[in-house]
Amino acid sequence: MFNTDNRAKQLIECVPNFSEGVDAMVIKQIAGEIAGISGVKLLNVDPGKAANRTVITFAGEPGAVVEAAFLAIKKAGELIDMRVQKGEHPRMGATDVCPLIPIAHITMDETVVYAVQLARRVGEELQIPVYLYEHSQPDKRRSNLSIIRAGEYEGFFSKIKREGWAPDFGPAENDLKRGATVIGARDFLIAYNVNLNTDSVVLANEIAFDVRESGRKVGTDENGKSKYISGSLKSVKSIGWYIAEYGKAQVSMNLTNVKITPIHIAYDEVCDRANKHGVKVTGSELIGMIPLKAMLDAGSYFLQKRGRSAEVGDAALIDMAVTSMGLDELTPFNPQERIIEYVLAENKPAV
Repeated sequence: MFNTDNRAKQLIECVPNFSEGVDAMVIKQIAGEIAGISGVKLLNVDPGKAANRTVITFAGEPGAVVEAAFLAIKKAGELIDMRVQKGEHPRMGATDVCPLIPIAHITMDETVVYAVQLARRVGEELQIPVYLYEHSQPDKRRSNLSIIRAGEYEGFFSKIKREGWAPDFGPAENDLKRGATVIGARDFLIAYNVNLNTDSVVLANEIAFDVRESGRKVGTDENGKSKYISGSLKSVKSIGWYIAEYGKAQVSMNLTNVKITPIHIAYDEVCDRANKHGVKVTGSELIGMIPLKAMLDAGSYFLQKRGRSAEVGDAALIDMAVTSMGLDELTPFNPQERIIEYVLAENKPAV
């Protein structure tokens, strides 16, 4: 992934999600804060208009990444006003979530230290309520992002006052303009949307409930506690929504462990469930970046599914993956811009 001079360097990736996907000048200014830090490479900026959300990917030495993330969170808080922000994607603040991911020569425990360092600084210096999540959160009752974010920006003015919901850092008062944010260390995650030939959010959610690990609510037990039936895909979070920009409903997924559920299995399962609900999958959309292995594995899977040999080069495998999953249906899919190893090979971190 990196040249020999960089093999001993600790490298982490940061993928903050900002609650602005429309105003190009705001997005440019936030990204500019990241690009201006020595030791960091800005890898990808992926805005979504309907979601009104931008996912920015960058990587570098831990200290530089923490500095870049802090400045980006600060700038987002200055430029984004949550009082007027609307979009399809759930959100709780100008910087909705900011994960750190270990990439090379660094453990998850070491990455947690940097995530906590960033969270403390955002809470204390910027006075933004900050919640730790995933590996950084010692209280596993509130380590899941969806549980933390439940109620979203509008609901946090009361939620933050409830017992057990004081932030880990920063004031126990939801910020009117900037909202609250979530920071933590996590494993590599693939954000992935599957497109349907319907505009029905109800159908998209039915499919999402079918496949997501948490499944669907099916009533309550004798103690009044909610009962759920698990979905078919492990390590998958999913919701359904309608994207007016595309005129399509989507099943929007986070694949939190691609070793357990790789992208090609998620795609095929959504196709199968969609058929059972009387709708068709027309293609899919990657948000942010993806590891090379995930694309090669997908290409091999679809070649073998067609009874063809997978003993071909990387370019052919990637092309098969893109074609089979319709990754270029909505926008062109450029492997040199979307596969993390290719971007890092072309633009090596300035370390």
